Amino acid sequence: MYPKTYLFVPGNRPERFDKACAAGADAVILDLEDAVPPEAKAQAREAVVKWLKNGGSAYARINAADTTWYQGDIEALLGCPALRGIIVPKAERVDVLANLSKMLSDHIELLPLIETAAAFDDLKALARTPKVERLMFGTIDFQVDTGIKGDGDELVYFRSQLTLASRIAGIAAPVDGVTPAIDDAELLRQDTIRARNLGFRGKLCIHPKQLAPVHAAFLPSQEEFRWAQRVIGAVQEGDGSAISVDGKMVDAPVIAKANDILNNPPAERPSSSEVVDPRPL
Repeated sequence: MYPKTYLFVPGNRPERFDKACAAGADAVILDLEDAVPPEAKAQAREAVVKWLKNGGSAYARINAADTTWYQGDIEALLGCPALRGIIVPKAERVDVLANLSKMLSDHIELLPLIETAAAFDDLKALARTPKVERLMFGTIDFQVDTGIKGDGDELVYFRSQLTLASRIAGIAAPVDGVTPAIDDAELLRQDTIRARNLGFRGKLCIHPKQLAPVHAAFLPSQEEFRWAQRVIGAVQEGDGSAISVDGKMVDAPVIAKANDILNNPPAERPSSSEVVDPRPL
């Protein structure tokens, strides 16, 4: 089962690493890139490597290939057997990604972060690169690079391209970018449902309080679950004859969709004791 939530934590804040792992995310990303100022890059790399070599397990986002920190990040992380994967920012060159994949052990995932127009120009090849497990969409940086304003309909085409490229390459469904508004639960829910409807099955998160709503939004709604129950119930009673549910014919793809929903029931509303600590990491 691939992660639905990836929680960022700054690489220069090692006191937050264990807290991030305990916050309820499917995966934690120790960030050596955007969350770390230039003067703290070396300190962050040292802290991340030390934590990974002392029992910690997480993903790491390295610095981009055109920076002075890129090669050092890779060399340091390759000595960490508990590293789950490397997130590559500004991934747009297949040769760079392919060279990196050759250095990685089989258990280390490679996750390109698609953040530029140039990346979309070679998206299918990036997705087919060995060891690439799934694509991530860096929506904010992509808007900056292209001059596109807006994260809704403005990016539907590009999100669809990520889903299509992932399916063609036979890799896991893509991961959507962050929702910067930490305290807007409804916006977060809408963003996640839109991503799910466009074929995404994961989302980048920047705060622990975003995790529970994202998990819930990636699960089927109660209405979808009841529909799936009606479909499978009708199939079981149909004895192989043609059936319809809610006035629509039920065929093999519909049955497969219903079974998939039943295998992922909606989340129960969390009790007060289960709500994630809203304080920042």
